[in-house]
Formats: sequence, structure tokens, C-alpha cells
Amino acid sequence: MYTPHIPPDPATEHHPVVLAHEARRASDLQVRIADGITRFAGSMLFVYLHAVIFTVWMLWVERSPWPTLTLVVSLEAIFLSTFVMIGQNRQAAFQQAKADHDFVEQELELKTNTELTRAIHAMTTELHRRLVDQQSDGG
Repeated sequence: MYTPHIPPDPATEHHPVVLAHEARRASDLQVRIADGITRFAGSMLFVYLHAVIFTVWMLWVERSPWPTLTLVVSLEAIFLSTFVMIGQNRQAAFQQAKADHDFVEQELELKTNTELTRAIHAMTTELHRRLVDQQSDGG
């Protein structure tokens, strides 16, 4: 019975480095916390909440020039920039791991293609030799 080959869905397949990277991230509590913070800090909800909080603070909590608000915002900027750098470091490590994996795979593919090319050349040379011999034998 013929069973057609159904190609895998590219939307569900991931690079092996991506799978390993996701597994490492999921297993580390600190990384999951950092991911959650950066995911929230990079959202529009974060922007809207800050706009509301800053407006309320400036209108009803503290008078101009808002020294406490300035301190809070400065501290928040320090922590958020740290999370950005953590994310950049993780991204760089991921890109390096992916590049290393891709290099190994490409080298293996190059070796396989070279071997196949040599085998095809050897077969073509032998076929040519046999045809020439057959023709010279009176064929």
C-alpha cells in the first residue's frame, strides 16, 4: 500500500538550536523571570500603565519638580537597561550556537556532496571507458 510522504508543517518545526535554547530557558527560573519582565516591559500595556501612573503622580502625589518620581524612574531605567543587556547577551549566545550548528551541518553536507560528485565522476569515467572499449572491439 502506497503511503504518500507528507512534509512536516514548517510552522511547527524548529531548528535544533532553537529547541535546545527554549529548553534551557524553560528550565531556569531566573531566565523565565527575566523573560517575563522584558516581555512586559516591551509591551504597550507597560507604556499605558506608565503614562497613567506618571500622570497621577504628577497631578496628585507630588509637586513639581517631582524628586521622588525622578528617583523611581531613574532606578527603573537602570533595571530595565540591565534586562535589555541580559536579553542581548542571550540573543548573542543563541546566534553563536545556531551559527556553530549550521557550520557543522554545512560542512557535513559539503563532504557528502563532494563524495557524491567523486562517485558520479568515477561512474561516468568507467561508463565512458566501457563505451570506448565496446566501440573499439567492433561494437
